[in-house]
Amino acid sequence: MTELFGVNLPLLSVVLVSVVTGLVMVVVFRYTSDQKAIRSAKDKLKAHLLAVRLFQDQLPVVLRSYGRILRGTATYLRLAFRPLLFVIIPITVLIVQLDHYLGLVPFHAGEAFLIATQISNANTLDELSLQLPPGLVTTAPPVHVPANNQVVWRVVAEKDGRYDIDIGVSGQTFSKNIAVSSGIERLSPLRLRGRFWERLFVSAEPAMPESSPLESIAVNYSGRSIHFAWLDWNWIWLFFVLSLVAGFLFKEILGIEI
Repeated sequence: MTELFGVNLPLLSVVLVSVVTGLVMVVVFRYTSDQKAIRSAKDKLKAHLLAVRLFQDQLPVVLRSYGRILRGTATYLRLAFRPLLFVIIPITVLIVQLDHYLGLVPFHAGEAFLIATQISNANTLDELSLQLPPGLVTTAPPVHVPANNQVVWRVVAEKDGRYDIDIGVSGQTFSKNIAVSSGIERLSPLRLRGRFWERLFVSAEPAMPESSPLESIAVNYSGRSIHFAWLDWNWIWLFFVLSLVAGFLFKEILGIEI
């Protein structure tokens, strides 16, 4: 279910997370930054900018002011950088985790989707087999793509649920979870062998063993768009915009220098 009492749940989730994130960011900034030094740096920048406007017909004064503006900007960025270190890692982790819920849309009952697996050794391509649980059925023969060491199956779900499909090869079996639902689910479009950094950001499932002949098992979930302010947004862009707006509002309310 993506609506509750007529409210779009993905949109509501992004708005709530953005507001909380904006508040947390400005509070963390307040307690990890030198507020007096930031205020002083900003005041000096304003004074130098004013000097450029007032003495624009006096080239030496303007050039000195521009030099001071550059130094003042460097000082301000240095003062603001430390607080960013305290929030950038938690926010990155938050985005990665939320993307499993908000970035993709689960399959619907009756919707055809693809399961693709890539194997290391092209000679064993014909040995690959797909084992489906009750509720999932294939609707076409598997397609072999030798150029990519890949086999693709077309599958349809008969009803909502979470399913574990199995790929068999060389006497071994490897599973992949699939979600069929009309609500918000934790989704993983890929299960990978190795590729730590890619797995960290896109997969919500354990890595396959390093000895696995399979390199990946993928399903083609669709990306989610959230309609807001007459536009369709990727949730991450909407999150950044709303959290920045919320942060500046809380900054004014709480009197915090940023």
